Amino acid sequence: MTDPLNLTREVMRLGQTDLHVSPLGIGTWAWGDRLFWSYGQGYGEPELAAAYRASIEGGITFFDTAEVYGLGLSEQLLGRFYRDLGRPAVLATKFMPLPWRWQRQCLLQALRESNARLGVPTVDLYQIHWPVHFPVSLEGWMESLADAVDQNLTRTVGISNYSTEQTRQAHQALQRRGIPLTSNQVEFSLVCRAPERNGLLKTCQELGVTLIAYSPLGMGILTGKYTVDNPPPGARGLRFNRERLQKLQPLLGLLRELGQQHGKTPAQVALNWVMCKGAIPIPGAKNLRQAQENAGALGWQLQPDQVTALDHASGGW
Repeated sequence: MTDPLNLTREVMRLGQTDLHVSPLGIGTWAWGDRLFWSYGQGYGEPELAAAYRASIEGGITFFDTAEVYGLGLSEQLLGRFYRDLGRPAVLATKFMPLPWRWQRQCLLQALRESNARLGVPTVDLYQIHWPVHFPVSLEGWMESLADAVDQNLTRTVGISNYSTEQTRQAHQALQRRGIPLTSNQVEFSLVCRAPERNGLLKTCQELGVTLIAYSPLGMGILTGKYTVDNPPPGARGLRFNRERLQKLQPLLGLLRELGQQHGKTPAQVALNWVMCKGAIPIPGAKNLRQAQENAGALGWQLQPDQVTALDHASGGW
């Protein structure tokens, strides 16, 4: 078992760029999102501000948002917290290639608007949110990302939800412009191991592309919070029904056992597993407690045999 990140370090290199980030970041989908996460009901801006501060104080320096999160409100909140605290952080956001964005120049205008909401002249990482390549081709969107770097609207560029082959194509298209593909953001966790099995994780490592893992806690399933008798609400309850929750019990038991050995929670063990795979997990944080728990996944590392045990326990996912 290699140590791709050296998780006792405070920072790691993002792709092949000169940007350095914490081995774990924060995803801000829930910041301002009322449709899926019910922003304003049980948490709001004060709780998110506390989560941001606790994340920074806990050594987390990487924050990922998108123009569609809260219809722009997530970017506004993140930018406000970033300016108010005045501490160094790396900010990433994403462009949604909606069908009516039929010219590749649309990306540059969307990026200017995202930067305005964030309150920065240049964002650190700009990503294509989904591989939608009609009417603009994959190569066309990569040309727009390269233009964005040339115009100093973003320092680095990445993709999200791209397949193994699409990642290679994006890498090659950007390489022709002399610009590295920095990252590919995909779902990856102990209950979603597709990036390992389909070759995407290996391809990213070969190309020097950082894999950013969203939903690294399986939308909360890996925290141990939910049981067969207490399933998650809404859409998550459809994905993780009673039968699937029952199948998860051995894995959840192992997370608890390993957590006790390290003095950590099951969630912190699950996040550390993702980091041990060479990816950057970006769990959400809606309040101070969640931010502090996320930060507790940093500064230590699972042993190789423990990673292997988790691999086996999650083999069916």
